[in-house]
Amino acid sequence: MRFHWFLPTTGDGHEVRSAITTTDSFRPAGRPATLAYLTQVARAAEQAGFEAALTPVGAGCPDPWIVCAALTQHTERLRTLVAFRTGYTLPTLLAQQAQAFQEVSGGRLLLNVVTGGDPVEQRAYGDFLDHDARYARTDEFLQVLRRAWAGGPFDHHGAHYRIEAGGLAEPLGHIPDVYFGGASPAAEQVAARHADVALMWGEPPAAIAARIARLRTSAAAAGRELRYGLRVHVIARDTAEAAWAEAERLLAGMSQDRIAEAQRRFARYDSVGQRRMVDLHRGQARDLEIHPGLWAGVGLVREGAGTALVGSYDEVATLLREYAALGVDEFILSGWPHLEEAYRVGEYVIPRLAAHSASASAQRHALLGQ
Repeated sequence: MRFHWFLPTTGDGHEVRSAITTTDSFRPAGRPATLAYLTQVARAAEQAGFEAALTPVGAGCPDPWIVCAALTQHTERLRTLVAFRTGYTLPTLLAQQAQAFQEVSGGRLLLNVVTGGDPVEQRAYGDFLDHDARYARTDEFLQVLRRAWAGGPFDHHGAHYRIEAGGLAEPLGHIPDVYFGGASPAAEQVAARHADVALMWGEPPAAIAARIARLRTSAAAAGRELRYGLRVHVIARDTAEAAWAEAERLLAGMSQDRIAEAQRRFARYDSVGQRRMVDLHRGQARDLEIHPGLWAGVGLVREGAGTALVGSYDEVATLLREYAALGVDEFILSGWPHLEEAYRVGEYVIPRLAAHSASASAQRHALLGQ
């Protein structure tokens, strides 16, 4: 099990906030996302034992490449999972960006491929492709990107890109892992062909198991194997009662006007994954518990990952093990505020998983020795 954290580049505080919108007409961020503050979060994640930190991408976010390149100069080991939109740059140029990032960071780049889901935002960038066409472009983008990393020259003539004598002068020595999310059939086919890690937002274990089964079948047909990642928030405390009290507090900070505005925005998305998140939440705090310990209240006001693991440290660790047993290898976690919660999860949740893993390993070795 590998654990990563999240960088709140649109601002942070003691309430649930949008991940890609910097302007909030209902309440401004209590902690602006300055480089100094993001450095604190990144260092906390590094000290707490997380391997990497994910940055979001969108019209309201500062450019992830610039932010993450800066943060690598203030951390020692933490890798950065840089989100980028296919279609907004050429794959040959992104190959160069990755090469430069690996050089300045000492090989600490991971890539999160985002195809897009908000048609209004897409058009504001100048992108008018529909849902399936965007995934077809992403498929070709990743094909060209990996070919460029292999070194040039090469030619490519496709539906979206035409390359003549392209590619890096020398093969990229440290190729970053590619993380890719998407719940539609078109998205899952792209993941099967090109991703190293297929990312999923937190849904009940049965739904995650079904998705992993489909992805494994598609990847096998393409002659590949995938790793699987879960993007979910965490509300963990000493006791379940304290954790649910925190969930109630977060819910109380979501005014009806704010919820209505967010839901109107989500309704225009053509993202299948976003629609699955919206369909999960109904009712009050405990009514929003869609599986024991899995709370959908976050998705009332936050796009993207809209669920949280809620419970005592032991309960949250148990639920993480349940997902791991289904085949989830990597977990991208977060909580509010991201600074304090990085330490909390790193100090109280992850060690429980490491201790369980060590105990299970010892038991296996003991059985083998008998």
